Amino acid sequence: MLSLKLPQLLRVHQVPRVFWEDCIMSGYRRPTSSALDCVLSSFQMTNETVNIWTHFLPTWFPELESPGFSKVLRTAAFVYPFLFDNLPLFYRLGLCWGRGHSCGQEALSTSHGYHLLCALLTGFLFASHLPERLAPGRFDYIGHSHQLFHICAVLGTHFQLEAVLADMGSRRTWLATQEPPLGLQGTVATLGLAVAGNLFIIAAFTASLLRAPGTCPLLQGGPPEGGAQAKQQ
Repeated sequence: MLSLKLPQLLRVHQVPRVFWEDCIMSGYRRPTSSALDCVLSSFQMTNETVNIWTHFLPTWFPELESPGFSKVLRTAAFVYPFLFDNLPLFYRLGLCWGRGHSCGQEALSTSHGYHLLCALLTGFLFASHLPERLAPGRFDYIGHSHQLFHICAVLGTHFQLEAVLADMGSRRTWLATQEPPLGLQGTVATLGLAVAGNLFIIAAFTASLLRAPGTCPLLQGGPPEGGAQAKQQ
């Protein structure tokens, strides 16, 4: 029979210094905890339990008090990345229509059309709750709007990637005439700048952590009384 034993808690000097919290002397979880230990510790009084539940309980998502507003927020979570990802396409179409002529196949490929159609279907299904609204109980397990919403979202992502590949193939020549090729040196320089920027951010925050003095007197002079015995245990 499976026995679920709560993970053992540690004192401050039994965990690496990077996990120390100022003046928090006990209730630490083992840094090498398994996934099961992490789940079980959510129901065990540790120095993180209240933090976990105070993050989790407030999610009850606005959904209970104002479900309409909650749905607007969840819809915006899908609409925003859709608009952001498609800004280049909308810009291209705007330029084409601004010149007073049809965009043609070179501006809007078939994959772009399928992607936009799937995006519209995704939003429609999410907001309308069809078809289960027409026949309550008939689509409880298969065919309800949330399942169709997921399918349309996956298909939309597929067609979006296909459209990107089509753009790369059809517009490569035009881009080459407009901008000089990047070349190996430009690619390495761009990559180097990105890596250097990330390393600078890591170094800056690491240095600030190392310079920050401890504010708890008990942690300045080593283990408190009885700490050595706790460490040996």
